[in-house]
Amino acid sequence: MELLTTNNVWMMICTALVFFMHLGFAFLEIGLTRQKNTINILFKNIFIITVGLLLYALVGFNLMYPGFAEGSSGLFGFAGFGLESPLTAEGALDLTYNEGYTYWTDFLFQGMFAATAATIVSGAVAERIKIVPFMLFVIVYVGIIYPIAGSWKWGGGFLDMRETPFYDFAGSTLVHSVGGWAALVAVYLLGSRIGKYKDGQIKAIPGHNIPIATAGVLILWLGWFGFNGGSVLSADPGLTSLTLVTTCLAAAAGGVVSFIVSTAMFKNLDLTMFLNGILGGLVGITAGADQMSPTDAIIIGGIAGAIIVFAVSLIDRIRLDDPVGAIAVHLICGIWGTLAVGLFGELAGGAQFVSQLVGVLSYAAICIVSSFIILLILKKTVGIRVSEKEEIEGLDGYEHGMSAYSDFRMNEH
Repeated sequence: MELLTTNNVWMMICTALVFFMHLGFAFLEIGLTRQKNTINILFKNIFIITVGLLLYALVGFNLMYPGFAEGSSGLFGFAGFGLESPLTAEGALDLTYNEGYTYWTDFLFQGMFAATAATIVSGAVAERIKIVPFMLFVIVYVGIIYPIAGSWKWGGGFLDMRETPFYDFAGSTLVHSVGGWAALVAVYLLGSRIGKYKDGQIKAIPGHNIPIATAGVLILWLGWFGFNGGSVLSADPGLTSLTLVTTCLAAAAGGVVSFIVSTAMFKNLDLTMFLNGILGGLVGITAGADQMSPTDAIIIGGIAGAIIVFAVSLIDRIRLDDPVGAIAVHLICGIWGTLAVGLFGELAGGAQFVSQLVGVLSYAAICIVSSFIILLILKKTVGIRVSEKEEIEGLDGYEHGMSAYSDFRMNEH
């Protein structure tokens, strides 16, 4: 009982840290975009966490952990609507649900992950998507698609049934790439912001508050201690400590390498590239944080930092407008981190690499197809892009009727 209490308290602390990451995402997104769209971005982020948790309670948790029967294909299962804690024969709370934590803690920790996947999409489509279609997309993607995809591995589905199981410790693919693939599809269907690509040139559209964006990244880094540390699913001192060390070193390496590479390429010390390098390192280590040595973590994070620089440039060149670099960070570094499990650490080997590749392709298939269908239906029916006038003048006034920064003036009389 004492061990369960210790483990459960640690898991609840990690749940709070992952919840805190939503403030980091909000700060990063508003900082890297323009002032006139601040309320719009904040509204989307608050909608995602509130509705996401309700959907996860109603259907998502039981879609993600359906309890696949022996002989099942491991593709789809559903354990029923709502939450119902397992009870003993005497009707008391069953503390043998899991040796690491209770049923309620399990739900809440996993629910925080579910909301994160949609937040990734929010940043990529910032400044030009209609808010109601975006909310409808979130309802379907977070409520249904994410948990079904998650069941394939974390719910004991077909990727976990393989002779060499697919491995994703904390979600380089299951969370970050699931959000990243949807972000890629959404950006493609939406088109670029007005003025981003003009006369054959790529025009920078600077964010309005880089200090806030920097605070967002530091909050996300802090939250990642819960994201990865909680994925140990216990307070095991050795494994938890190692996970936090590899997480931190990968983040540091990603940041340093990204600023060195970007400086060499563009001849300026770009803070935003530095920040995205840190996030790339964090996403990259997430799939195998518990399997890597400190040296492995530095290599994986460093490579992710270099990937960020080239990925951001590539995405711009192919005319995909991603204001916050979400596709480069969460999708491309998510793929890298997932494949890195087969190249580094305790699981390294040919069979594991193939299994990791199968996992990447499986998630690409479900995420691309589902997000394309959902967004295309919305595009053909209600439309997904705001008018040119609304985009130029800002979404805060048109969609919300308010400004993030009111102009307070002293009464001169």
